[in-house]
Parts: sequence; C-alpha cells; structure tokens
Amino acid sequence: MPYIYGIQPISEALAAKKTFVKIWFQKGSENPSLKNILSEAKKQNIPFQFVPPEKIKKLIPGKATQGMVALITDLEFTTAEDLVPSLFDKGEMPFLIVLDKITDVRNFGSIARTAECLGVHGIIFPALGSAALNEDAVKASAGALLHIPLCREFNLKKTFEFVKESGISIIAIHEKTNKKIHELNLKSPIALLLGNEESGISKEYLKYCDDQAKIPMSGKTASLNVSNAAAIALYEAVRQRHS
Repeated sequence: MPYIYGIQPISEALAAKKTFVKIWFQKGSENPSLKNILSEAKKQNIPFQFVPPEKIKKLIPGKATQGMVALITDLEFTTAEDLVPSLFDKGEMPFLIVLDKITDVRNFGSIARTAECLGVHGIIFPALGSAALNEDAVKASAGALLHIPLCREFNLKKTFEFVKESGISIIAIHEKTNKKIHELNLKSPIALLLGNEESGISKEYLKYCDDQAKIPMSGKTASLNVSNAAAIALYEAVRQRHS
C-alpha cells in the first residue's frame, strides 16, 4: 500500500483508475495542477483532505511533494447498493456492520478481523472521516481487510435509507439506552452501527436506527473500547443466529 506524491505520479494513478484510499493536498498551495487533480478525484469519488504543510512533510519526510500526497491500495471497495442485492440473490440473511467515523486504524482493523471471522457480510463506513486503510490497518486485521467486502460510502444517510428499504434493520450499539443487546432479536437481516471512539454515534444517524442496545456491564470501568464492543455485539448476533 504505497504512498505516492507529486503531480505526475498522482495524475497517472488517477488516469489508470488505481484504488485510492485518500489524497492529501497542502493548504494554501498555488500549484495550478492541483485544481485538475482535485476535480478528477471528485469525479472518481476519492476521499481527499486539505492539510497544513506539516502534515504533508510528516507523510513523506524530506521529499519534494509539490503539495500533494496520496495513498493507493490493493483493497477493493464496493457500496451497499451493490453488496446488499447480491446477498439476497444468494439467499443470504444480510449481516452487516456500520462504523461511524472510526478513526484509529488499529480499532478498524481489529473490528474487521472479528467481523470476517464471525461471518459478517460487509463493513459499511463513510469515505470521509474514517481511518485510512493503510498497511497498519491491514496488519491489525490480520489480513481480514483483504477478504471482507468494504462499502465505502460518500453519503451515509442515503446508504441508511437504502439499507432500510431493503428490509435490513439498523441497530445502534451504545451505552445511552436501557435495552440490553441480548434482549433484541438479531436473527433477521441486520446492520449493527457503532460510533466514533470519542463522540460515539452521530445524532443524525441515530434517527435512522430501528432499535438501540447496550452491552450490560457490572464492573467499575465506564465503557468498552469500540473494537471490544463490536466483538461482543457481533458474537451475540452470531449466537442467536446459530441457536
């Protein structure tokens, strides 16, 4: 999963339709080629971000980047609109997980590892604001990111609407509810939604949820790490489905 930098290499990768994880542009850059590359990135639905010069230098130390750095990958991305119909066509009972702006690559990778091991059909996540799925994420996933469908979405609200219209229930997993996860029926088509490490699930996304549940705890620690919470929630779903 190499980083590439500079006008020509990034332009050629765009022309070759390489799979991009993200492109970083230097704030305040007056490079005339930036607009063309940015325009093409938008056409191809590639996540991008404008960052200070210090961030560019940190990504590629000691190199003349011409104000732009990109991460390309061997991972394959899809969308829920492509994945979900294929599951129904195969007679599968959709079992999905949605990650609302999980920013830590180790958490994302760990969740992917658990999800793939437990038979989850795909991971849905927003293209903007999520962890960059680089070599560290793949390592944390023990390679699972190479095997589980990754639905990179640019409009998560629209995705939620499609998922619900397809007959899949969206269930928020967080501590701000009284209902316990084992009290829910998780045998039907479901998408479990987990939130950001710091701020949790976005309020705007909770409106799309059909139900909410928490993981019961009796210890003194206030909360679980999101990857641990995901593992417990996914296992409860698998336990019910196999019972």
